[in-house]
Amino acid sequence: MAGLHLDVLRVGKKYRLTNFGEQHEFIIEATLPEGDFRVKDLNTLEPYNLKELIAYGHGKDYIIEELYAE
Repeated sequence: MAGLHLDVLRVGKKYRLTNFGEQHEFIIEATLPEGDFRVKDLNTLEPYNLKELIAYGHGKDYIIEELYAE
């Protein structure tokens, strides 16, 4: 796994998760118990828990990267 670890994610920051060929861009809204995060998808504005995205394992392309303002 390259990129960031879940321990360094911060509320208010934007990230991109690539896993099994799918990309999700989101902003962290809150930290939850047991290392989970409440996030909002930047494209659909749908709220969900981060662990819902990674519940079925990590693909070979698994990476989390911070999105920087341009």
